[in-house]
Amino acid sequence: MSHGLESLAAASETGPAPLVAAAARKRSAAPLEDIVFEEEFVKGLKKLFEEMISFNRVLGLKIHDLGPAQVRARIEMKPELVGHFSYNRIHGGVISAGLDAMGGLAVMAAIGARHMDEAPMQRLRRFANLGTIDLRIDYLRPGIGSYFDLHAQVLRLGSRVASTRMEFFGPDGTLLSTGSGAYIVS
Repeated sequence: MSHGLESLAAASETGPAPLVAAAARKRSAAPLEDIVFEEEFVKGLKKLFEEMISFNRVLGLKIHDLGPAQVRARIEMKPELVGHFSYNRIHGGVISAGLDAMGGLAVMAAIGARHMDEAPMQRLRRFANLGTIDLRIDYLRPGIGSYFDLHAQVLRLGSRVASTRMEFFGPDGTLLSTGSGAYIVS
């Protein structure tokens, strides 16, 4: 049994054997725009992302919009995030880590949307194997501001790998950095 199927078996407290359940599961056929996440799923994903991933707490990442097609979050500027003290510029590592986290969040939302036939808690358990396998960040402008908005979307969600695009904006809406990432999902 592969590691992915073991996770699926652990996620299913009751029900048919993992292979039967995987074969019988129907994918969500609704367009992403029509999918609305349940409050339990949204609360669970916010708790996972904002509280349980401790580095996201250090960054101060707070989810503002959690949809199946796009996710949005904000980082409030604070002294611990300064990379260049003379300009109060945000550190490039904060930008990179924030965009990486957002790509992962977008993948989590896309996986959640794909499996709407499952209970919210069962979908949340699917994220145990998620991890970054490739990340590219382009720094376009200096990150100076009181807060920064981060957006991400999934370009492709395959059975093993997801591809994402992420953006990092200043308070005035100026695009400061972009990113693309690949994430293992199985």
